[in-house]
This record gives sequence, C-alpha cells and structure tokens, in this order.
Amino acid sequence: MPLVSTGDLVADARTAGRGVAAFNVITLEHAEAIAAGAEQAGSPAILQISENAVKFHGGNLSAIAAAAAAVAKSSSSPLSLHLDHVTDPELLRAAHPDGFSSVMFDASKLPYGENVKATADAVRWGHERGIWIEAELGKVGGKEGEAPLDAHAPGVRTDPTEAASYVSDTGVDALAVAVGSSHAMTSRTATLDHELIAALTAAVPVPLVLHGSSGVPDTEIRAAIASGMVKINVGTALNTAFTGAVREYLTTHETGVDPRKYLAPAREAMAGTVAGFLGLLKQPQD
Repeated sequence: MPLVSTGDLVADARTAGRGVAAFNVITLEHAEAIAAGAEQAGSPAILQISENAVKFHGGNLSAIAAAAAAVAKSSSSPLSLHLDHVTDPELLRAAHPDGFSSVMFDASKLPYGENVKATADAVRWGHERGIWIEAELGKVGGKEGEAPLDAHAPGVRTDPTEAASYVSDTGVDALAVAVGSSHAMTSRTATLDHELIAALTAAVPVPLVLHGSSGVPDTEIRAAIASGMVKINVGTALNTAFTGAVREYLTTHETGVDPRKYLAPAREAMAGTVAGFLGLLKQPQD
C-alpha cells in the first residue's frame, strides 16, 4: 500500500490509548524485517532512518530511503518513513524530496535558547512542506561516541514546566523526553519515571516519544503508554537479533561465504523481534 503519514499513525495510536512503534532501518534487511514483522502482527509501524545510518551509507540518504520506501509500499501493513535524530539542517532539507512524512530534529545538545531557535526554524520549514516534526528535550544518553550518562542523574530528565514552554515556543508535533531510558542498551533493565511521564503528558499538548525502548522491559513500556507515552522507538533490539543470528550461523558454518545464508536468518530474527514489540503495543494499555 502507499506510504502513510507518521503523524496519522501517532494520532491514531494516541486516540486509541495505545503505542505505535518506530524501528531503525540500517540495511535493506532491516526494512524487510520491519515490514514482515508488521504483517505478522497485523499492525502499523514506522520505518526510521537515523542520521548515523545515513553516514554509514556514505552520506547518501536517497538510496536507503528509496529502498525502505519500496519495501513499505509493497507491504500489506500501513508503514511510514521517518528521518531520525537529524542535527544537520542540510539533511533535514533532504527529507522532503525523499518521501519522508516526518523528521526528528535533534538540537538537544545545544543550550536551551539555541535549541528553541533551531527547532522552531526546523518546524517552520517542515510545516511549510507538510512534514511532521519531532524534537527532544532532556538528555537521552547512550548514543555512540557520547560519554556515559546516568539516565536518572539530576538535570538529565525532562522538566514538565520547561517542556510546556518548549512545545509552545517551537510548535513541534511530538516531544521525545528523558524519563529513564537510554540508547543502545542490550539488556532490558531500564526503569522509567512514570510519575514524570504522567506530569509531562499533562503539561504538553503533543504526543510523547520514548527513545531507547530496546532497554525497557515490557511491563515498563505498557505502564509508560498508560501514562501517556505514544511513539516507542526501537533500534538496538533489532541489531541484537540480527547479530545473534549471524553469529550463530557463522559459528556453525565456519567455511560459509554466501551472505544470503546468514542474512536470511538475521532478517527472520529481526522480524520476530518487530512482531513481539508490535504485539505488546497493539492493544490499549490498562
């Protein structure tokens, strides 16, 4: 089916009291696995390509975007295309001709005033072109190259009063918040601040986004959605499944050289992970 709008998927999930998952795309196999997992679960999903993934592809957004879009259009599940963690304004502007309905513009490392100005400019540009804009306030650590960060350290988590001002001043369509999760976690041991999530939900009119959901246990994700979280970002869990399947195959087939032999089980493992997360989010949360 045709690509759908990220904004519509998020709005539908919010209205229904459930979450919608956004999965990171690095390779063609990631996109195929997300589509397959969404079909298995009978659920919509968001395919998101990060600025780091674009760098991995030599700075060429168009090729991986075209591949992901082609996979999404051939799927029977509603899928959207999202550009994630964009810090480069040039990459932001590349989203429009490449079929993205949404962008997460990340100015969170800038001082607050500069963050507001840069994000408001991104929102203005995006809205003129019908692009839904997500931004981040607070510090969701764990990205490659960053210093270790305690997700519960003072000053790290998102302040509800500041969040309300930020959303009002920037006009963003969704807000990624720091509530205890962290990027790149390979064990699901994160503990979220559910009182803070509820306070943020009450303070801002836009849907909330949970980054670093790979490290968050199922019970914590369900509770977060019940408190108001809507868009649930998943990346590392797919890579863990992918790498585990490749490692298992190569361990038992030491002389194998055909990449299809290990990419096929890797893709299948990722699809199972996708279906698992989507099953968790499919029903309204208590």
